[in-house]
Amino acid sequence: MNTELVQMYWQIGKLILARQEQEGWGTKVVGRLAADLKASFPNQRGFSRSNLMYMQKMARTWPEPIVQQLVGQLPWGHITVLMDKLESRSDLDFYVTEAVRNGWSRALLDRFIHQNLHLTQSSAATNFEVTVPDGSTVLKELARDPYRLDFLGLDEHHSEHELEEAIVANMIRFLTELGVGFAFVGRQYPVLIGGEEYRIDLLFYHLKLHRYFVFELKTKDVRPEHVGKLNFYVSVVDQMVRDRERDDPTIGFLIGTRHNKAAVQLALDASNNPLAVTNYSTLSPAERELVPSEEDLSRVVQEAIDTIGGVGVGVGGRPDGPSGPERLR
Repeated sequence: MNTELVQMYWQIGKLILARQEQEGWGTKVVGRLAADLKASFPNQRGFSRSNLMYMQKMARTWPEPIVQQLVGQLPWGHITVLMDKLESRSDLDFYVTEAVRNGWSRALLDRFIHQNLHLTQSSAATNFEVTVPDGSTVLKELARDPYRLDFLGLDEHHSEHELEEAIVANMIRFLTELGVGFAFVGRQYPVLIGGEEYRIDLLFYHLKLHRYFVFELKTKDVRPEHVGKLNFYVSVVDQMVRDRERDDPTIGFLIGTRHNKAAVQLALDASNNPLAVTNYSTLSPAERELVPSEEDLSRVVQEAIDTIGGVGVGVGGRPDGPSGPERLR
């Protein structure tokens, strides 16, 4: 049903472009068409002037048949978000591909666009090309720089323990930030070596890649020696935790506030284990004061929806997605 709806909207957009080319850009083709459709189909929503403008823009942005493209697999609400937020075809194609591949909701799509995921993905310092050449492309996509952890609500002087506590308390949102496929294994995961206990900050397993992921957290500048500690923990998990018959070699992620990329890269190059070093960012208390809360935004959006009767149209005349707080998220 969604494919047919998007196909129809794309065809209407193509017709609008053709009619405008025939009659000249000065004519009010869209306004006249909206009025005609409203008169012909009084009970059918979705043919407003603004929605017709989206159809026109979609046909101009993706001139090839829409059902033959990935964007044709997305709901109409996702497509309008893409057209509202992005201009470059390469950026559009990036988010279309990721949204279809990972099954993003509209709220997640909007969030990742806002965070400029296309600029942060694959930008972390790694040694994947040398240590895991066959899977380096997929693994580099997982290593973003920076990770956006403003939702943790930490002040600028938080400790590593507080950071770890906040991540565990917000585990669902943290897993969303990491990307699709991660499962939480343990916090302060204990391993016993020669009678001495060592603890790994955070341990995850990737369900699609069949690998363990070690996460070490630093609330200060990452130093080359921290890479050595991460390398040690990756070796420990490889030797003592993973199933060698089922699981591929373990990956290590070191997340800190800042790092010297040149120095860190030298330390990564000296390791035989696949490692990545990336940053995380949070909002300071002063910055957070300037940002409206989710509750405030939900209230404003709900008031607007109550006033205008909703925005966006789905199949059968129903709004094409949740309203109020759900739409916002």
